[in-house]
Amino acid sequence: MKFVEEVVVEQFLPTVRSMLAEELRDHGFTQREVANALGISQSAVSKYAHGDVSQTEAILTDDRVQETVTEVAAGLASGDTSRVAALIELEVLIRELEDGELLADLHESEMPALADAEYDLSVHDPDSEARARERALASVRRGLRTVRNTSGFAMLVPDVGSNLVEATPDAETVEDVAAVPGRIFDVKGRAAVPADPEFGVSEHVAGLLLAARETGVGANAAIDVAYDPETVAQLSAAGHPTVEFDAEGGVDAVRTALETAAPSDDTVVVYQTGGFGIEPIVYVLGSDAPSVVDTVREAL
Repeated sequence: MKFVEEVVVEQFLPTVRSMLAEELRDHGFTQREVANALGISQSAVSKYAHGDVSQTEAILTDDRVQETVTEVAAGLASGDTSRVAALIELEVLIRELEDGELLADLHESEMPALADAEYDLSVHDPDSEARARERALASVRRGLRTVRNTSGFAMLVPDVGSNLVEATPDAETVEDVAAVPGRIFDVKGRAAVPADPEFGVSEHVAGLLLAARETGVGANAAIDVAYDPETVAQLSAAGHPTVEFDAEGGVDAVRTALETAAPSDDTVVVYQTGGFGIEPIVYVLGSDAPSVVDTVREAL
């Protein structure tokens, strides 16, 4: 009797770890850095590097495995993907490949009797909340990297600071929205990001995003920048719907304005021109954090 978990341990893990080690070395990682990233010993990394660990050809050449390994390694190398997020992605892949797929075939070759049995070992949910949250955090990190590297972005940061946020697909409260703790500020002409994104640290931009989603806007992310009529005009000229709301009406005014305008585009621009003690702000909403940052960058 052989369990599918044994196939995972004996064939999948050695093959995928060796693939990840090679990808990370291609990204310039040292042997120590590869070991730290994968949570394995340096001696194990050395064995992978010298081909001393057996690989399973069917796993090595599988398109889904190759795609996941490439994405996970790139995320670990850039810092966009945490070790937890990497683990979740690989766990999901394992469960998918167990469910009548590659690992099921390998398991069946080890236990031919399974050919006549029903086979369903899909026990991990690919749409789990943990995976959704890690993906949102990684997406915000990617967007923030563009913010840091975009010349002139700091000029768009309002006096109250900017924030870049992304909600999980089923977000209901600000606790389900990843954002920058402390907001983004202009420090000597550069956009300064004080800390790694977290959940539940943005009341204002996250609240506005959630309010927009309640009206049917299909946005998952948002960023706020300083209001300028030219910025709004450029965003409109780029084909993005622009909707004005009453600054003193808060998120209720946002709901009313969007319900009236009923924009159907993926990217929507909402703005207010200020009020008593309220700085005028432009909010760009879109499908994910990198895309809203790109939208703003194109308006520079």
